[in-house]
Amino acid sequence: MQDSKEYLEKKAFFDSIITLYGRNVVTEILEDDQIEIHKLHLASSNRDEGVILDIKALAEHRGVEIKMHSKEQLSRISKNAKQDQGVAIDIIAPNYQKSDKLEETVGDSFRILALDGVQNPQNLGMIVRSAAAGDIDGILLPTNSSAKISPLVIKASAGTLFKIPIFYCKTLEGPLAKLGDTSEIYALSSHASDDIYSVKTGKRVIFVLGNESEGVSPTVSRLCNKSLAIPMQRGVESLNVAVTAALLAFIK
Repeated sequence: MQDSKEYLEKKAFFDSIITLYGRNVVTEILEDDQIEIHKLHLASSNRDEGVILDIKALAEHRGVEIKMHSKEQLSRISKNAKQDQGVAIDIIAPNYQKSDKLEETVGDSFRILALDGVQNPQNLGMIVRSAAAGDIDGILLPTNSSAKISPLVIKASAGTLFKIPIFYCKTLEGPLAKLGDTSEIYALSSHASDDIYSVKTGKRVIFVLGNESEGVSPTVSRLCNKSLAIPMQRGVESLNVAVTAALLAFIK
């Protein structure tokens, strides 16, 4: 029983790890005291000079464990051999969890933002900031065809990235299909006949925000109960996805 508990705790910990890579990125992370770091990974093929010496010094100053690897091992950790520059870092994000933990984490009543192909890191960061500040319980973030957690996202979130649960999944289809029978799922669309102010939502609500140029994909749209629009004036056709998220975060 104890072994099982320890295994689950260890698994949950490693599920909350986000690995970033690249020399400039890793330097920025190490310089930010607000970000908790698990481990620094370096390729043994790196020359011990310049920025590599700076990275090592920053890690040692913060008491971060440094692990050395072959170039091939490092590429398996970063999952991007072409761009990792022989450097990767694990950051700890306790609120970054698998999507199957959503109900366990937020309970039976929730308001969730689901992001379908949002690709701009700055938009993602601003969405996180609005969600954390407003009446949103979590964000569903697919890892396929979406912006990844990065220093740009962290900066745009203005320090709020780790203050709200982010539930990751490969695509939205699985989580939305699972939650569809018990939740109201609304796709945001400029073509919808109903608007966000005319609909009285229930206890379990998911708002789906689409890609910056294409909107919500047809596959995801089919899993939604209804489409909602933001009423626009003076011929304006649409709003930036991060602005839309901000409106939804504060609507009652």
